[in-house]
Amino acid sequence: MYDENLREQKEVVLCEDGTNTLYSKEFDEPYHSTKDGALHESLEKYVKPSFSLKADKDKLTILDICFGLGYNTFATLHYIKKHNLTTKVHIFSPEFDVGLVRSLDTFDFPPEFESIRPIIKAISQDLYYEDEQFKIEILLGDARESILQVKQKIDIVYQDAFSPLHNPLLWTYEWFRDLRAICKDDAILTTYSTAAAIRLGLYENGFYIFVHRAEMMRYSTVASLEMLEELEYIDMELKKIRNTEARSMKDEDYIL
Repeated sequence: MYDENLREQKEVVLCEDGTNTLYSKEFDEPYHSTKDGALHESLEKYVKPSFSLKADKDKLTILDICFGLGYNTFATLHYIKKHNLTTKVHIFSPEFDVGLVRSLDTFDFPPEFESIRPIIKAISQDLYYEDEQFKIEILLGDARESILQVKQKIDIVYQDAFSPLHNPLLWTYEWFRDLRAICKDDAILTTYSTAAAIRLGLYENGFYIFVHRAEMMRYSTVASLEMLEELEYIDMELKKIRNTEARSMKDEDYIL
């Protein structure tokens, strides 16, 4: 059940790209990097690398972890519309804070999202939207449980949960194992995290690890179930030799 007090535990924060995000007092961190910017981060760390690597696909199924303010999902729709792409997308996104989603119709989003305002309104009301090109489903509840509802195989994962420090169970080896189970064999995962423990958790589940670099943006991580020629490859076996203390995160360390 949604705790009404959660609404009081957030405050609007202005990012350096001029867009707004929220600061969560519950998780003690903002929903987006205030330096990179909410919209800029969504486009550069998630949408652009994903659509560049999947440019040959006319249909994409995306798992957006977690929905939050919806920037990654809405930036995806904005990007498709801006570039007149015909790509059909089906987005699943787990989110435990239903009150936040309900409030998005009144959130001060950037002008780039003006053309998708009707979609934002529909999602805030129905937690669902569908037309001929886009289908978006909010999966309410604990992400560890709700992703098990997804029956379609995933092309792209936006791994954008609160940080491993504050939300560790969405960054463990077992979490990535569950994601791997619902991914297609050529799926990719994009994430802001560059921590060795996170990259090891992905690597131990069969992902190749790559560095993603973007203009005016701190580098991030792309993980792929197939080898990619377009990105800078990270040899995780060599990393393990050089850092023998490095370990992936495990559920047992965080579940009492």
